Amino acid sequence: MAQIQEYQDLVLDALEAVEFKLIRDKTDINNDALIFHPAMAHQIFGESETIFGYQGLHVRVLYTAGPLHIYLGVEYEKRVNEISGGEIKADDVVATIAQSLPDGCYFINLDEFLKTLDKADKFQPFGEKLSEYTRRADDGSERLFEIYQCDYKSSSFIKFFTRLQTFILWFVDAASYIDTDDAQWCYFICYEKYKNKDGEYQYATAGYTTVYEYYAYPQNKRPRISQMLILPPFQKLGLATQLVETIYKFYQSQKNVVDITVEDPSEDFQRLRNFVDARLCLELKCFSRDIIKKGFTKEMVREARETLKLNPRQVRKVYELLRLYYTNVHDEKEYKAYRLEVKKRLNAVYYKQLKDLQKMERYKMDTEMLRARLPNVKQRMEQLQEEYALIEQDYKNTIDKLRA
Repeated sequence: MAQIQEYQDLVLDALEAVEFKLIRDKTDINNDALIFHPAMAHQIFGESETIFGYQGLHVRVLYTAGPLHIYLGVEYEKRVNEISGGEIKADDVVATIAQSLPDGCYFINLDEFLKTLDKADKFQPFGEKLSEYTRRADDGSERLFEIYQCDYKSSSFIKFFTRLQTFILWFVDAASYIDTDDAQWCYFICYEKYKNKDGEYQYATAGYTTVYEYYAYPQNKRPRISQMLILPPFQKLGLATQLVETIYKFYQSQKNVVDITVEDPSEDFQRLRNFVDARLCLELKCFSRDIIKKGFTKEMVREARETLKLNPRQVRKVYELLRLYYTNVHDEKEYKAYRLEVKKRLNAVYYKQLKDLQKMERYKMDTEMLRARLPNVKQRMEQLQEEYALIEQDYKNTIDKLRA
């Protein structure tokens, strides 16, 4: 009887085998230059991110560029089913991917999929247009992008968004689908407006952001940016920055918005947020060179919150970033003062833990185990220096972008 171990060469890397394309025209079906691969596959194929049982496997996941109708298909040279005489079966790739897709949102027949492409020229963005953005392409031509906001219960939009958010399982770690039945979700979609071969304008979906509008007493709300994804063919075009700035402007005009927060931001998104916020705060009075060098103040929090809807914790980060922006790092006294202030903020939690232990000890409580978990002074100094070095480098990278 055949053993699976005999076919280890048929264990394939899903990140290489799975191929995505955004299809604008039927000729794109066979255009390999349009292929892009997933950033991750563990949410579909498990932690190993592997597919078993094929030689020369190509998993094709095609989306119509605008409405995002989906086609799933596989092409391969040989399959373990035939090689083993039917004793061992290959993974059912289409069925595995389909389990992660909402019901009825994909095709397994290419001809049926292509019929949807015939109607794609009629696709129009949903919701209200908030902004547009022009980017010059490598060939010198201009590319036009538009951002729309949607927050209504339109069945056609929800079906569209259901297809759009299928990308997050491949490109956003630990992501999950949002509950589109919850009316407190607000959607911001970015599209590219382009001319087709007949010279007529069409729309291609480029990315999106979701925002959850939390209630804040008594009649206010606190929008929280949740998910953001720019599809790979549209990355490195500044679209994420444009989306964040558009969301800011949308909520800054609403008097009942307390502040704007972000849900568990990735390091990349935090850097983007710091850049956008710092650039906006540079125009505020409280963040001028003369004032910022005097130290962090409540007035900075007030102005940034009232004008830009930034929350206090983020205002502090922006203050540190902009103070470094204005600091002469070649002036040892000035540079040292800056480092000490940031380290004091980083060390605040450690000092609080020490004070809590001292308080417990005054009441004759046993703190031996708690003290054992805390680093000693030397260890903490080393940790603090490492933490500071990482933060300063992040700030310097953002400052380079601000000065570019």
